[in-house]
Amino acid sequence: MPTVAPLDLDGYCLFAGFVGEVPVFALADGTVHRLDRGHHAVQMHDGTACAVLARDGKALITGGEDGLVRALNAEGTGGEIGFAGKKWITALATGPHGAVAWATGRTAFVRTGDGTEREFAEQRSIEGLAFAPKGLRLAAARYNGVSLNWVAIPGEPVDLEWKGAHTDVMFSPEGRYVVTTMQENALHGWRVADGKHMRMSGYPAKVKSWSWSAKGNWLATDGAPAAIVWPFAGEDGPMGKAPMELGTRGDAMVTAVACHPQEEVAAIGYSDGVVLAVRFADRKDILLRREGKGPISAIDWDRDGYRIAFGSEAGDCGVIDIAG
Repeated sequence: MPTVAPLDLDGYCLFAGFVGEVPVFALADGTVHRLDRGHHAVQMHDGTACAVLARDGKALITGGEDGLVRALNAEGTGGEIGFAGKKWITALATGPHGAVAWATGRTAFVRTGDGTEREFAEQRSIEGLAFAPKGLRLAAARYNGVSLNWVAIPGEPVDLEWKGAHTDVMFSPEGRYVVTTMQENALHGWRVADGKHMRMSGYPAKVKSWSWSAKGNWLATDGAPAAIVWPFAGEDGPMGKAPMELGTRGDAMVTAVACHPQEEVAAIGYSDGVVLAVRFADRKDILLRREGKGPISAIDWDRDGYRIAFGSEAGDCGVIDIAG
């Protein structure tokens, strides 16, 4: 049976996951909490705006309301990566070979592993960033679409247009598709090769959490009373195909999703604090955690797929060991 090791904190949890083998929780108040032979906390910012895991899993990258971009490793040592003056860091992304990108206002900055920095300007505020799988391109989500910038070589960006406010962006694991969340209750996607559009709508709420399956064949999302899982195998992605619904609960909304690192299984967090694990093949679910103090706001697996870190809007966090 799964076991839950709770960690009761005070504040909104922005990130729950693992740096190496260490469970880590980043709160909006600027603190990062680690469970490493005891509970340890470090003040990373005067208010944290965003947090993402480094591509190699060896550091947590955080952006603050203080304009700082910082990194925290598994041993709890922090360091500064970038500074944007007194402006909030509004978006973060990590790429291969230690690359990090951050945005403030209409400007994105990229720092590659060798310390080289580049700057990209947009006509509109940047709401989300994502590196392509090989790190050659950086996608910036903005009003009316996405810009694809070359990271290391000069060149004009490719504009992927679709009217409306795009609030976040991701590449599919093999780099074939770019997908955005939108201010309206929908996703939008493009096939990178030819710009073909993919519209994914019908959500009762905005999509704020999403996760690709291990092989990139499925994209799981929140924003409904079930995890909405879009099929991306094949040349046309989800176009003309109905999504799969996992973990349907009529009395609660899905608020966070994370796909297993190897298997077609998703951890699903709900508005009442419940956490389920659901298998794609037969949609069978297992209760991992009962109701909590607040909606699950962050969730992720460790790299071996045996533990799940979760956090809520109310600060009740923890680690689930699915092997018991």
